[in-house]
Amino acid sequence: MAFSGYEMPVQFAEGIIREHLHTRDAAGLFDVSHMGQIMVTGDRAAVELETLMPANLLDLSVGQSTYSLLTTLSGGVYDDLIVTRDSETSFYLVVNGACKAKDLELIAAGCPTSSVGMLQERALLALQGPQARPVIGALALEASSLTFMSGCHASILETPCYVTCSGYTGEDGFELSVPAGRVETIARALLGDPRVKPIGLGARDSLRLEAGLCLYGHELSESITPIEAGLRWSISSARRSTGARPLGFPGASIILDQLALGSPRTRVGLKVTGKRPVREGQEIQNGAGETVGIVTSGGFGPSVDGPIAMGLMATASAVVGTVVFIDVRGKLLEAEIVTTPFIKQRYFRG
Repeated sequence: MAFSGYEMPVQFAEGIIREHLHTRDAAGLFDVSHMGQIMVTGDRAAVELETLMPANLLDLSVGQSTYSLLTTLSGGVYDDLIVTRDSETSFYLVVNGACKAKDLELIAAGCPTSSVGMLQERALLALQGPQARPVIGALALEASSLTFMSGCHASILETPCYVTCSGYTGEDGFELSVPAGRVETIARALLGDPRVKPIGLGARDSLRLEAGLCLYGHELSESITPIEAGLRWSISSARRSTGARPLGFPGASIILDQLALGSPRTRVGLKVTGKRPVREGQEIQNGAGETVGIVTSGGFGPSVDGPIAMGLMATASAVVGTVVFIDVRGKLLEAEIVTTPFIKQRYFRG
């Protein structure tokens, strides 16, 4: 299927469910080259990037990563991204494929004294699952000691690569930034390990849904604040009202007010009764038949063997354990509000 200008597989021969379960049990390889890879370099790069996002980049160590958000003046989100400090004066950013052109323009405008560029000749692979670490260790020993949200330069098959311990499945794993001309060779080497199988877009989505991870355009958008999305932890303590560098990012007053006082809506997990999945855009109703929210992501969770979803609900109605009803083409399906993630996250923290 076409996705962000790329032709990408929804699934391979074994199908979404087997691909999903293989990633949970062993290791799955994803081609995520549609994602944007951006380098920002300059003496003021950290200071300038902090004007765009609520992250503490000044104190980020070389080789350390952080999750952050490009926020809007109204408190919403242009995109979510991973930022890794590559050196004292350079930062490596991975942004969403559908947003990368807009993000590049936004970042370049916000970093006027820095060099900002898309790494057009780089591909991106994601190796995810409990066997990902020994697999990567066989090709790049230096990468196998990385802990969650850290990165390093590594040589894979005599090819200079940048490897981060990150991913979007809830499993231990790595993302490999490699020269585009060498990506097929490296991918084939990884797939040559019997523990690794190729994984498509379908399982990528079901894996992140089970892990309770937000997806831009679903749980995140220009009309949904980080607090409503359940990402209050992404607002660095240094950038909060009592922190060392409060405010200074777009929408800060709105976001920090919601952080202190609460938000009118909040993201919830939903465990659906029965076997029929629910989908994005379907209404969530309370027991009185009043609409109190909307499904933002939904599908079948192979690891939990049932339909699950996330939604955005009125905070007053979003009480864990509450039974709600989801309108699926005129039929009301019962669901229970639950905490996320739906499975235990297994990131390697050392």
